[in-house]
Amino acid sequence: MKANNFPGKKSIALLLDPDKANGIPLINILKSAAKCKTDFIMTGGSLTFSSIDELIDTVKEHCPIPVVLFPGNLLQLSRKADLILLLSLISGRNPELLIGNHVIAAPYLKDIRKKLISAGYILISCGTKTSVEYISQTEAIPADKPEIVVATAMAGEMLGLSMIYLEAGSGAIKHIPAGIISAVRKNISIPLAVGGGIRSKEEIEVIFRAGADLIVLGNGCENNPSLLKDACNIRDRIRKE
Repeated sequence: MKANNFPGKKSIALLLDPDKANGIPLINILKSAAKCKTDFIMTGGSLTFSSIDELIDTVKEHCPIPVVLFPGNLLQLSRKADLILLLSLISGRNPELLIGNHVIAAPYLKDIRKKLISAGYILISCGTKTSVEYISQTEAIPADKPEIVVATAMAGEMLGLSMIYLEAGSGAIKHIPAGIISAVRKNISIPLAVGGGIRSKEEIEVIFRAGADLIVLGNGCENNPSLLKDACNIRDRIRKE
């Protein structure tokens, strides 16, 4: 798959944490993802005690779904992924996550530029402080400040980023409000991804209808194994409309 085709029409991604995805449960969810034709498997997390390469190898061994690297830090870089999100945390003001880490990573990534997708990563506060906020030493944009989210997303597109990723964070109490998603969608022309705090098929429908091109599911699938299947069914129905 080419980076300039990502994520394409309404799509679903399953996010796997290298420290949590292993053994029989991992194999089972990969089989489920393949069966319901999940569009992408994303790999990465805020911290990593396990090998990202081993997880990617396992995914590729058990299902044909493209693997998208979602690196939480420089230690998670891997050439084995099919695509790599080059994340800029544009909601924060930590220079290392805006450009510093990218400078360090550039020599390693220079020969696989065709795999890179530059993404404006925007953290939105949805009820609790997340691991991403703590590790990144940045504050999320308050959910009651949609104008800041919209302006940040617009700035990301103007800077030449290829997509915007709105993130509530792992373990968020609630997903990003539909009003924010809709407002961002109306003000940018690049693809829009949404993740964090998504726990039901009703929420998936709302998020797609609000304008998300890609929905990223993680913890919600661990707690509700049928959520991934429901998400893909909703995706298929909306694609046909």
